[in-house]
Amino acid sequence: MQYSVLGSSNIKVSRVCLGTMTWGTQNTQQDADEQLAYALAQGVNFIDTAEMYSVPPTAESYGATERIIGRWLSRNQARRADIILASKMAGSGLSYIRDGGIMTPATLQQAVDDSLKRLQTDYLDLYQLHWPNRVSPHFGKHAVGKIGFSEVNATEQTEQMLGLLQALQHCVNAGKIRFCGLSNETPWGMSQYLQLSAQYNLPKMVSIQNEFSLLHTKDWPYLIEQCLHQNVAYLPWSPLAGGALSGKYLNGARPAGSRWSMLQRHGLFRDTPQSEQAIAAFTELATEHRHDPASLALAWVNQVDGVTSTIIGATSMAQLQQNIAAFSLDISPVLKDDISQYLRQYPLPF
Repeated sequence: MQYSVLGSSNIKVSRVCLGTMTWGTQNTQQDADEQLAYALAQGVNFIDTAEMYSVPPTAESYGATERIIGRWLSRNQARRADIILASKMAGSGLSYIRDGGIMTPATLQQAVDDSLKRLQTDYLDLYQLHWPNRVSPHFGKHAVGKIGFSEVNATEQTEQMLGLLQALQHCVNAGKIRFCGLSNETPWGMSQYLQLSAQYNLPKMVSIQNEFSLLHTKDWPYLIEQCLHQNVAYLPWSPLAGGALSGKYLNGARPAGSRWSMLQRHGLFRDTPQSEQAIAAFTELATEHRHDPASLALAWVNQVDGVTSTIIGATSMAQLQQNIAAFSLDISPVLKDDISQYLRQYPLPF
């Protein structure tokens, strides 16, 4: 297993980050225990969760994943120091989480305390803001004109960011969190946080996790360039586009128990005619080079300049084993050129 420093922090994380959002709906406690044991044995030390998990998010499944991890930690207290544990605070839009309200300094501190209780730990290594208070161009909202930037009150948003940083500072001072990060943010949002941190001597955001895959490369080059030069770790989530790049959803297939067979909060926004064509072409490309499509898709994300650690998720041990093994796959110059040609032919198909 290879490791990278998490942005401007002093901690090293495995290039594979074990995502956990299926634990509690698609996966049981026993499944989670087995996945953790295997991942740790392979050298994975980075575990990512969130208060809103498991998914698809519901009032009944809220906090389920953190509780599953907490039960594992209660039985493996000696392993706590071996893992870099990350969680996230949900933003607005879910009525059963703080009445659907935006993130505020008071609710942030309460959210941290609640996550620590569910996780049965005294501290989080990384605490992230799951999505901004304003509407951001993520979850299928990145098309030109989809959202109105001119409708956002930048001064108000910046004041809210300052309040959240001050609340994060309080949690850092109390020893509840070590480092802070962002999720589903933009270059403007990240810049505001970095400027506020420097201006007011508040915690610097050490990481950002956004969707990134062969089907969704919108953060290259502008946000990833900024991450590199400002020492912010870039953590891709959904590197398989919700499993689509495995090819298992081609021709309308919906395997029982798979993500796309379930009702999704944001709908199946990745499921477009253009995506179908792009996925079919990629599976053909992978086959020509004698690679499994899912493995090749993960290996490609891992080698992108600026990527620190890639968040994977699996609902079976076979998937987890295959996913982790993919990070040892070498991409030849010829294959890299073929993928570059592929990306030019199928840019942002959803």
